[in-house]
Amino acid sequence: MEKKYPGYRLLLVGVMCLLIFAASCKKDKQPAPTPAITNFATIGLYEYAQTTGNTTNRRVFIPITTVGSAQTSYLSVFDTGSTGMTIDANGILPASAITANGITVTGDSTVYNGIAVTSQTFIISYGGVGTETQEYGNLAYATVTIGDQNGKVTTGRIPFFLYYKAVDVTSGNTLPTHSNDVFGVGSGVSYNSASIGSPLSYFKLPSNITNGFKLAMFNSANFSTTNPVYVAGLLSIGLTPNDLSSSGFIMHPQLVFSVGGYSPNIAGTINYNGTNVPATILLDTGTPNITILENPNATSNVTTLPANTSVTVSTSQGFSYTYTTSSTYNSTQVDKTSYSQDIRSIFSIDFFISNEYLMDYQNHNIGLKNN
Repeated sequence: MEKKYPGYRLLLVGVMCLLIFAASCKKDKQPAPTPAITNFATIGLYEYAQTTGNTTNRRVFIPITTVGSAQTSYLSVFDTGSTGMTIDANGILPASAITANGITVTGDSTVYNGIAVTSQTFIISYGGVGTETQEYGNLAYATVTIGDQNGKVTTGRIPFFLYYKAVDVTSGNTLPTHSNDVFGVGSGVSYNSASIGSPLSYFKLPSNITNGFKLAMFNSANFSTTNPVYVAGLLSIGLTPNDLSSSGFIMHPQLVFSVGGYSPNIAGTINYNGTNVPATILLDTGTPNITILENPNATSNVTTLPANTSVTVSTSQGFSYTYTTSSTYNSTQVDKTSYSQDIRSIFSIDFFISNEYLMDYQNHNIGLKNN
C-alpha cells in the first residue's frame, strides 16, 4: 500500500517549477548568434548598349550624385582597366571658374562648392592607337556620393581628376561635356598623378572587411539600346572572409609596374587558332566592344578573328575561360605588339557577362570565378 504524505505533491510541484525556472535562466544566458559578416556596402549599376552601324558599344555606368556640395546626376563609366575618378568640371564648378584654357585657381588651391581644386595640372589619356582620348584638367579633392535613390554611399575626402575638356586625339575634336567621365577602380595609382587611386580604395572599413570590391556577373539581357537599365547588387564594396576563401574565386597576384605600382593586370596564356601566346591580361569593363589580343609574332598589324573562332584564356593558378567569337558578342582582334605599342591583351566587357570578378586592394590580388 502506497504511503501518502500530505505535502508531497505541493513540494514536487515547487521543485518542478524551480527546475523549469533554472532551465529558462540557463537558456537566456546562451550567447547570441554571431551575425553574418556582410560587405561594407552593395549598390547597383546601370547597363547600357548603343549600336552604331555594325558596332555595339556596351557600357556599365555608376551614378555620381554629389561632388563636394554640388548636386549632380551624371553617369560615369565603371572601369576596371584604369585607376582614379575623372569628371567634367562643367555643371559642377561655377561657369565663371572654367575658361577655354583651364580652371581658374588662385595660389595652391581654390575651393568651389566644397571642392578643393589644386593648381596641379596634367593630361590623362585613354585608349590606344587610333582611339586615344585625352582629358585636360586639375587634381582636386572632395567627398563624393556614388549611387542614387536606389542605394548610395558617400566617400571621405578623396583625390580625383577634374577636367575642363576632353579631346579625340585622331580628329582633334572636343568631346561633349561629361561624355568621358570615368570611374576607374583599378589598383595602384594613376599613371598621370601619383596622388589619385581608386575611389573605392579610400573607405574606412571594419576590421573584418578587406579593402577591395566584388562584381556580380553582368546579364546580357539587361543591356538596352534605348535607356540605361538599373541592375541592383552588381557592386559590393569591401570583401568578406567568405569572398576571399569560400566562395569559389581563384586568386591571382597583380603585376607590378615601375610607374603606378600594382596594376589591374595578371599573367596568363591565350590560345586561338592553335597559337599559344604568353600574355599580360587586363580584364576591362571600360572596353566596350572589341577584345584585343597582343602577339609580338603576328604576321599583320591588326587581324580580326572570324566568327566562330574559339579563344581560351588560362592562368597557372587554375582559372580557364573559353569563348567563341560572333557577330554580336566577343568580337576579337589580334594586334602585333610593335604596332600597338601595348603589351596588354585587353578583354572587353563581354568577359564580365560570363564571369565574376573581385579586386583585393589590400593583398594585391584579382579573383576570378566562372559562371
